[in-house]
Amino acid sequence: MPARRPPPRPDPALDLDLAGTQRVLTSFIAGEVLRTGRKRVVVGLSGGIDSAVAAVLARRALGASGVVAVLMPYRTSHPSSERDARRLTRALGVATERFDISPMVDAYFASDPRAGRVRRGNKMARERMSILYDRSEVHHALVLGTSNKTELLLGYGTLHGDMASALNPLGDLYKTQVRRLAERLRVPAAIRAKVPSADLWAGQTDEAELGHSYDELDRLLHLLVDRRGSRADALAEGWPRRMVDEVLRRIAGSQHKRRPPLVAKLSARTVGIDFRYPRDWGT
Repeated sequence: MPARRPPPRPDPALDLDLAGTQRVLTSFIAGEVLRTGRKRVVVGLSGGIDSAVAAVLARRALGASGVVAVLMPYRTSHPSSERDARRLTRALGVATERFDISPMVDAYFASDPRAGRVRRGNKMARERMSILYDRSEVHHALVLGTSNKTELLLGYGTLHGDMASALNPLGDLYKTQVRRLAERLRVPAAIRAKVPSADLWAGQTDEAELGHSYDELDRLLHLLVDRRGSRADALAEGWPRRMVDEVLRRIAGSQHKRRPPLVAKLSARTVGIDFRYPRDWGT
């Protein structure tokens, strides 16, 4: 498991009204869950900061009875991941379930033992989401998403895996903003201090795979997305050309992960093209 690190210095460009953000997100969770006739959510707890923040928000929105935390370790998962997740569930007083995904994943790759780490990691993510959707049926619940804005913009996640959910309270918060919200929500320090990692293999870290720190990525993404800056604007502000081009490629190349499946248009009103509504009918 990557070593813990000291908290990063806040970037003023990514300032948040933390109290207002908390109110909006708890209201979002409560409203979107209750209007469907359900009373709870299921959330996959990894022991990391994103799922911890999502779980704390859901606990505040729906109460302890409204959250089911699901732990889904793989045989190579670091023991601290489950330990930190369990400490959080005890502190929140929420129901906890555990499913070891090793038998399912290993059975699939038994016929292809040379499969690489990326394929195995994707399979783990999709196996976990499959379990979450099954548990959501058991508990008459919705699946709570945990992907943050940085991951969504860069496509740093598995389609139909960790990027799937029924509702996502973190999708408009950059990773560095999630860290700040975690401090306000009093997420345990052991979780907040972790080096970000999906814990898919020994020594894996998000920032090593992305090639840049979240602090750097969030500042650049804020310029390109929130401030609608161009490539030329980023270069003029002193961002390295290679990093700017790489980030722009990631954003463009992962667009398919941020939209529903593309439907070939044949009729006057096509699902997802002409037939689009921001809310479900009748709820």
